[in-house]
Amino acid sequence: MMNKINNKMILTLLLICVCCTFLGCNNKEATVYSGYTVIDAMGTEVHIAKKPNRILTLAMCTDSMVLGMLPTSSLVGINSLADDPVSSNISEKGKKIPQKIKEPSAEEIMALKPDLIIATGWTSADKVATMRELGFPVVVIPLITKLEDIKEAITIISQAIAEEEKGVQIISKMDQELNMLKEKIDKIPKEKRKKVVLLSVMTTYGGRGCLFDDMCKYAGVVNGIADAGIKSGQTLTKEMLVKINPDLLLMSSYNDHGSYDVSKFNNEYLEDPSLQTINAIKTKNLKYPREGYTYNASQDFVYGVREIAYDAYGEEFSQGSDNHISFAQE
Repeated sequence: MMNKINNKMILTLLLICVCCTFLGCNNKEATVYSGYTVIDAMGTEVHIAKKPNRILTLAMCTDSMVLGMLPTSSLVGINSLADDPVSSNISEKGKKIPQKIKEPSAEEIMALKPDLIIATGWTSADKVATMRELGFPVVVIPLITKLEDIKEAITIISQAIAEEEKGVQIISKMDQELNMLKEKIDKIPKEKRKKVVLLSVMTTYGGRGCLFDDMCKYAGVVNGIADAGIKSGQTLTKEMLVKINPDLLLMSSYNDHGSYDVSKFNNEYLEDPSLQTINAIKTKNLKYPREGYTYNASQDFVYGVREIAYDAYGEEFSQGSDNHISFAQE
């Protein structure tokens, strides 16, 4: 009888061991495939089931950040201006992605079937909430008004797409580019620093607290709009432009694939009799910077800085048209 009891106990213990082993294996598999969590700029914990390969971003700057780490095949759509060589410095990559978007509706987003959506600090909270209610993981980056915001955004995105090492590489490359520029700019005497004004079709852009203002600081120029106390979001009047009296006017070249008459916009300033006393107009010190750089809110901010320095100080800061910091492999 005792032998039978012992045998039953041994069998029971063996069964328990087998079950524990089996459950242990299952738990390990669950850990491997349980995904990961990212904390976005709003402090929201976003669970991502697996490394995404159907990514949708809601701005050209975030398109550019993703394409600095992943191939074009990873994006299910790209901003409608991304293939415009005037407004974009990633136009060749933009051409490879057939689906162009601007302000996609919930229905359009659902049709694209993204496994990750990257929203921006200026995406409405209601839209973010709707996308999450539809079951999409949505990561929000900060509102970008300065270099540090770009670095934070790159870090968040690199975590969301499981490419943290490439995010670190991109930020390191940005610092390297800016340090090289600083060495040259530091040699320009203070009395030779230019006062510049950006004439943007976005008439409330260019003042204190916007990304262009931060670019000017790194480019070694005085942002005339900010220097006059005009904040980002406030309109630059022609009367104020006369008071600022810039040495250099950065004109607009935006044309939205040729559908916008940018010459008409520029001539409203250049042909206005009341503005002919402005130094930049008198001396014809007018530049038409590449908008793909000067409005760039991605890692290529550094080329925006260089573009302003080139327009202000000449050939020493010249650069090509399609510079893009990327460690992605197509």
